[in-house]
Amino acid sequence: MDLFELEIGNSPLIISAPHSGTYVPEHILFNFTEDGKDLADTDWYVDKLYHSYAKKNDATFLRANYSRYVIDLNRPPNNESLYPGQAKIPLCPDITFKNTPVYRDGLDPDEEEISERIKKYWRPYHNRLAQQIERVVAIHGFALLLDAHSIKRNIPLLFEGDLPDLNIGTANGASCDDARMQAAAKALEGTDYSHVINGRFIGGYITRHHGNPDQNVHAMQMEICRDLYMDEDGFFYRIERAEKLIAALETMLDAFAHHS
Repeated sequence: MDLFELEIGNSPLIISAPHSGTYVPEHILFNFTEDGKDLADTDWYVDKLYHSYAKKNDATFLRANYSRYVIDLNRPPNNESLYPGQAKIPLCPDITFKNTPVYRDGLDPDEEEISERIKKYWRPYHNRLAQQIERVVAIHGFALLLDAHSIKRNIPLLFEGDLPDLNIGTANGASCDDARMQAAAKALEGTDYSHVINGRFIGGYITRHHGNPDQNVHAMQMEICRDLYMDEDGFFYRIERAEKLIAALETMLDAFAHHS
């Protein structure tokens, strides 16, 4: 299994989908609990929501093939918390969002195993993303990165209550020019979806690390509530829901990509 799939485009836009993969190597899967084997915290189908837009608009598209339970590509390699004071999901997740164990008793990866996974799975993805950003900046003088995610609307382990439909994160403005972010958000005002900027999710490691407006790299994370395009518990993709959502996302991406 390839670590990721990369489709190279020549527009300023790069779309990253680090959590839509579902492959788990057999020697790791063997150690999982039944809840772990469900891979319930996958960003199911999120790559499908953006792929057509990427093709039509000559955007670069990077999608991980391995499950986030192998290693979470949106966490820092030193395993520090992205949201201090709140529940922490580590680099190699040991619990699900339901707060149940991923691994059977005594079979969690040790430090040596985690270090090996960083080397084998984590670094290649980030190195390739960095290479594509550098390439795009060389062509256009700037790069635009959308980090694509989805999540259940209500996860008590991580936050209270329900999330808005669409959750934009720019590390509280540190990863993206404010005017470009506001243009993307304003485009959503004409849709049927609620949205928030830098609410519960302000962007993970990918947005915070790769976004650098001073170097003309503008990164934005989009966290979508999964019930907008699928059944949250049955994991079924709902085409009619998805098509409506895709139209809104494309409107937002147009504003993000073409704002100047």
